[in-house]
Amino acid sequence: MTQPTAPPAAPPEPRLPPVLLRRTARHKAVGGVCGGLGRYCDVDPVVFRIATGVLAATGGIGLIFYGFAWLLIPLEGEEENEARRALSGRVDGAALVAVLLALLGCGLFLSMLGNDGTLAFSALLSLAVAGAAVWSRRRTTAAPEGGPLDATTAHAVSEAPPEAKAPPTPDSPSWWRDPIVKDGTTGPVATGYLWGPADSAPGAAALPRERRRDTPSPRPRGPRGIAGIVFLLALVAGGLGTGLSWESQPLGTSLQTGLACALAVFGFGLVVGSLLGRIGGGTVLLTVVTAVLLTGASVLPEEISTQWTRTDWRPATAAAVAPRYQLGSGTATLDLSRVAVPPEGTVSTVAEVGAGRLRVVLPPDATVRIRTRVGVGDVRLPGDPVNDVDVAPDRDRTDTLAPPAGAGPAGTLDLDLTVALGQVEVIRAAS
Repeated sequence: MTQPTAPPAAPPEPRLPPVLLRRTARHKAVGGVCGGLGRYCDVDPVVFRIATGVLAATGGIGLIFYGFAWLLIPLEGEEENEARRALSGRVDGAALVAVLLALLGCGLFLSMLGNDGTLAFSALLSLAVAGAAVWSRRRTTAAPEGGPLDATTAHAVSEAPPEAKAPPTPDSPSWWRDPIVKDGTTGPVATGYLWGPADSAPGAAALPRERRRDTPSPRPRGPRGIAGIVFLLALVAGGLGTGLSWESQPLGTSLQTGLACALAVFGFGLVVGSLLGRIGGGTVLLTVVTAVLLTGASVLPEEISTQWTRTDWRPATAAAVAPRYQLGSGTATLDLSRVAVPPEGTVSTVAEVGAGRLRVVLPPDATVRIRTRVGVGDVRLPGDPVNDVDVAPDRDRTDTLAPPAGAGPAGTLDLDLTVALGQVEVIRAAS
């Protein structure tokens, strides 16, 4: 008696391949990041482009996001991203542009740290765009990732032959050898990478060692020595930009002008070098250093001037005390020793120095209320140890100094002392 056979199991239903996050090479504006995000989230890429542009102009967050996304998201049809290629030595123009965008965005972001309104707007816009993208991604349920195929598509997938791939050969081209050109052959053309292992002649690995010494290596095409020219042009551009603005602008603005000119020359040189020849890692390092210096110059206080001067302010009476004393860079002395503050009266003034030293001499018999603010530096008040120099950031002190014992009746002196970079020293004149 024959056993009843079980019906054959139904073949697994073909499923749609998942949609991967990839930069798009078609319809791209810069690096294909917004196009890839639009396809992945099922959102018009224009939304991401507008949001990125607004975020780039209002705090630099858009540039930071776009630069890192360009480095980390692979291009469609590829598995490696630009960051992995760069870490393995295969640096091309796309990776450099992405790094420069991220560095420029970091500089803009640091320069906007004091603007709470702009940063709040950037944060709200970022959250709104991210929330809309996540919602659009989740609402796409008509054809979910990995969902079943229709009959026609399933038949086409099942009937499609596997993609044939030729096995690699020992002398096959790679990124450090001669690449394949349009006619299918290989030749000593530029690889397009800015640095990497030295080129070798095609088939050199198969030659004996004796013959390999006698075989001349092919002379690379394209211009050489462009790195030195780029460096000299960057020095000239940076010097001209700084020199032309030195007399009329604060120190930070003048340095930003010169460094921005130098960075523009470096960026142009990297683009030209990626198209025509190779540029050494030193040029890339100098570009990164210049961008970091530009970021540092952007956070310098505007009060710091380019001229170092020495100034003495010596009011003789309480009425002669000015409401505000200012110095860009240098050493300033505010001598109030001859100011007689009337009893029950108050004399107020503000003294500011961008970079340098502010020395204040107090009257011998007045009560003094002092608020000292130092961005980076030291504060020394009467009663502090003489040789105690404590340099620290964000120094903010409020003190009240009583008159010495036996002093006659006098009013109150209210001082607001500010130094962005340097030292505040307060002493009391001898009676």
